[in-house]
Amino acid sequence: MPVPMLRRRSLVVAASLALLLGASPAAAQGPSKSGPVFVNGTAQVVPAFQDSTRWIRQHLWVETDFDSDKDGKKDRVFVDVTRPGQTDSEGLKVSIVYGSSPYFARTSRVDPAWDVKQELDAVSPPREPATAPPYREDRIRISNVLINQWVPRGFAVVHSDASGTGQSQGCPTVGDYPERMAMKFVIDWLNGRAKGYTTKTGMDEVKATAWSTGKVGMIGTSYEGTLPLAAATTGVQGLEVVVPVSPNTSYYNYYRANGLVRSPGGYLGEDVDVLYDFIASGDTAGRANCDRIWKNGIFAGAKGQDRATGDYNDFWAARDLVPLVKNIKAAVLLAHGLNDYNVMPSHSVRVFEELQAHHITSAIYLHQGGHGGNPPEELLNRWFSHYLYGVDNGVEKDGRAWIVSNTAAAVSAPGQRPVAPAPAPFATFPVPGSTPVTFYGQSGGRGVAMMRFKAPARGVDSLTDDVAMSGSANASAAQSANRLLYATATLKDTVHISGTARVTLRVAASASAANLTVWLVTLPYDSARRGSEGNRGVITRGWADIRNYKSLTTGGYYTDKRPGEPLVPGAFHDVTFDLEANDQMLLPGQQLGVMIMSSDRQFTLWPKAGTRLTVDLAHSSFTIPIVGGVSALAKAGVTP
Repeated sequence: MPVPMLRRRSLVVAASLALLLGASPAAAQGPSKSGPVFVNGTAQVVPAFQDSTRWIRQHLWVETDFDSDKDGKKDRVFVDVTRPGQTDSEGLKVSIVYGSSPYFARTSRVDPAWDVKQELDAVSPPREPATAPPYREDRIRISNVLINQWVPRGFAVVHSDASGTGQSQGCPTVGDYPERMAMKFVIDWLNGRAKGYTTKTGMDEVKATAWSTGKVGMIGTSYEGTLPLAAATTGVQGLEVVVPVSPNTSYYNYYRANGLVRSPGGYLGEDVDVLYDFIASGDTAGRANCDRIWKNGIFAGAKGQDRATGDYNDFWAARDLVPLVKNIKAAVLLAHGLNDYNVMPSHSVRVFEELQAHHITSAIYLHQGGHGGNPPEELLNRWFSHYLYGVDNGVEKDGRAWIVSNTAAAVSAPGQRPVAPAPAPFATFPVPGSTPVTFYGQSGGRGVAMMRFKAPARGVDSLTDDVAMSGSANASAAQSANRLLYATATLKDTVHISGTARVTLRVAASASAANLTVWLVTLPYDSARRGSEGNRGVITRGWADIRNYKSLTTGGYYTDKRPGEPLVPGAFHDVTFDLEANDQMLLPGQQLGVMIMSSDRQFTLWPKAGTRLTVDLAHSSFTIPIVGGVSALAKAGVTP
């Protein structure tokens, strides 16, 4: 897909790259040899590399420094390699595109989640057992993804099974040290610093230094996008560039929200132990031992995933990549869908903010879809060409944020499939000019009350929790006892939201625990599906546990280990928390609205109906990032 405003440079490099590829000056003056070809800064398909019958395929096990199954032996990671035949026949050295995954070796077919029909302060009923994934000892090909795209362009492609999956040894640790470090040792092997063996337990070595430049780029989506970023946080030498697509950068923020047990969109009731059962495809001989150590040991109880409270603890801190971002030495191109409620946009946005704060080379591509979605092919190719082969294509001077607008239309030639809208480059995200604007709800939120720039002198609004009422039903209703809804005047001009909204509520509950949900919506509400577990009328969402009010004081990245405490029915508490980041144009004829609910049928636990929430409007506010601030709103007809 073409990307606008990219620098187009006539750059053709073939055999003249001999020095870059590791050949000596004498070799560079000899007979012409095959090599990568770059045109306008991107790697091209080379006919000499297209014949798959000449590709070199090999598999091996790379030794690590950890023993996740406690058998007294260092775990080995299963690896396969596909590279151009010229790496043997002509002594060609190539750079590497690398993908790792816990999914390559198949997953569980029956993997029950937790039953979400429970009270917030109750012990969860036992989860039904899962059907373990199959194990195939004769499997030697890990995956064919990436190969047809990159080997014909002069790269090697490497795959590895994540720890405890497929033929990799050890246990699945779901975000812990072994999972992060396994890829480091594969990259070390590609650079001659770690040992690889021809068999799982043997001592016959296999080396990569004869064909590898040592320069590695990683890419993947979802869990497979989490792993490249995790590898980068190790600071391993040789990992030059990573492209994490929809990465889960904090398991707490994947399965929890501001102290609240909250499911990822589309996976109601999933938790760390459910994911473990889903991916545990390693050797069946060691599964009972892994279950004992990890699923029923480290993951379980109040010091583990802790479904009883939803609080942050050391278990979650060990599975949080954000504090490790400062260690990254690779260039990072993040990609995320702004309507992804499986792995939510904040996973990438928070990492991008941290990368920028540490002046680490990085950019972010944000599109209007749901889960997944690679950067445009040309942009991706330019990043790999520059960082893996040193091609001077100016990619490091591009904008740091590439954003697809929700008003951009797909284009296509007659009779052809539509091409996704092109992103626009910006200096950063949120886009320049984005300014926080604070709104206050006025009394009458069971209907559609006004949202103004000034807080009311007094007033309270109340709602009654009923998880049977979906958020879409509540947002569509002119009147509802199950939500509070506040909206601006109808817009007369386009308004651009870019960044992260923040809410502060002074709220009381009639019970000792209650869900708290806030949606930012457009009215009239559009319930048509969009992205991952989203609707067109939803701009963004957020969730919190009122019991954690002592920790919920400033908003931002939630990592407070103070436990929540039971609520005194009727007592008011102030809570401040962020909604998911977004970039969206509101169009003339729409209203910007904020909806407050208790339970969210798509994401939270499902307690019995009847808990009452009361909001003190004089001490509650909604801060929304508007490009152009109050002036842009005034132009659109939203005035004090």
